[in-house]
Amino acid sequence: MRPLIRSAGAFAVLLACLCSGAAVVPAPSRAAAQPDGIFKIKHIVIIMQENRSFDSYFGTFPGADGIPMRNGVPIACAPDPRNGGCQKPYHDSNDVNRGGPHGESSAVADVNGGAMNGFISQAEQGGPNCTGFSTDPRCAGHAHPDVMGYHDQREIPNYWAYARHFVLQDRMFEPNASWSLPAHLFMVSEWSAFCSQPDSPMSCVNALQNPARPGRPKLRPHRLGPPMPPDYAWTDLTYLLHQHHVSWAYYIFSGLEPDTEDDTMNGVQGRLDPKTPGIWNPLPWFDTVRDDGELGNIKDISTFTQAARSGTLPAVSWICPDSVHSEHPPAAVSTGQAYVTSLINAVMQGPDWQSTAIFLAWDDWGGFYDHVVPPVVDQNGYGLRVPGIVISPYARSGYIDHQTLSFDAYVKFIEDDFLGGARIDPRTDGRPDPRPDVRENVSILGDLRRDFDFSQRPRPPLLLR
Repeated sequence: MRPLIRSAGAFAVLLACLCSGAAVVPAPSRAAAQPDGIFKIKHIVIIMQENRSFDSYFGTFPGADGIPMRNGVPIACAPDPRNGGCQKPYHDSNDVNRGGPHGESSAVADVNGGAMNGFISQAEQGGPNCTGFSTDPRCAGHAHPDVMGYHDQREIPNYWAYARHFVLQDRMFEPNASWSLPAHLFMVSEWSAFCSQPDSPMSCVNALQNPARPGRPKLRPHRLGPPMPPDYAWTDLTYLLHQHHVSWAYYIFSGLEPDTEDDTMNGVQGRLDPKTPGIWNPLPWFDTVRDDGELGNIKDISTFTQAARSGTLPAVSWICPDSVHSEHPPAAVSTGQAYVTSLINAVMQGPDWQSTAIFLAWDDWGGFYDHVVPPVVDQNGYGLRVPGIVISPYARSGYIDHQTLSFDAYVKFIEDDFLGGARIDPRTDGRPDPRPDVRENVSILGDLRRDFDFSQRPRPPLLLR
């Protein structure tokens, strides 16, 4: 797929997590990283895809911290308990993959105390015990695992083109060492919790693997009475956005969910649409969204395309796919890439391009191999490494960002850009909750401003087919 590069005058900044093999650019100057330039970004678009590790997509990207090799041959080898021996990373040209289990226990097993070699073992354990929909987070195993396989620019040319032309992040970690629901809760609220009392943030307790499921009502205490719907009582980012009169929207691709609603090994795919709460649509069960009268901000993906083309994008956009377009195994990689490309093209062709930043990422590692040991910041994470790309007219060109990052960096960037640096902090935000820490302030977390050069002339769009 060859890019069609067209000039496009004044456009907005897009952030995306897809990068390609380009020479490493020197670290940005101090002036380029100064906070004033961030205010050139009026629109932030977060595109969240599904279930890919960094090494599975960019493990051979030039200049990135990719698969360890000697003379072009991978040197890592994951033990294969079922068949004996071990398996090295290999190029996988298949458009459809299976991946592996990717819940909390699988994250621990894959990392294996820092050996990063539990991937085959976990994949082989998942399948035989599972019935129902096979991509349940605990059930993505099978007799012939493909978790050591990786793709490159032959299978994902557009993702590599974005990486080569804009910014690739090679230390973007899932914020939580677990699966999709906690990842999406962290994306919008910096926490994953279980709340025992509606409208009571202080009743919430840390829940890395099992927060209340939007698609599965929780039972009342002692199982008395009818089930109660889940209630996310802790503070999310939309609460601060509403306080500061900052517009936002959460866009849903209507269809079936990319994964199951539970980890019982008998899960079924739920319906995904703006009116149906779910793993990929958690905001309807946040008290703050309901109390602020902003349920209407959860919209169908078609309205995003319309807003991009008409120049009416909100300040903050989150975009989540359905099963077919998600890249979540067994969805086709090519279908997901084409969908993401269409979203990015829509922004690039609209009047907001010159003031937009697009962040593209994948919500968890999906059981696929990655060689980098995740840093430990608290009892929740970080999780394994995922691809991350920044796309914007102010994004540095061909730059590989080696900062330690997680989705917390997106929240931090939004807060610095639109909220004067205010944080989701129970000591200061007016809604106390017992979250273990303020993730945006973790000392190891990098600053996304380093991925931009706000002094440069805005770069033209990179329109891809």
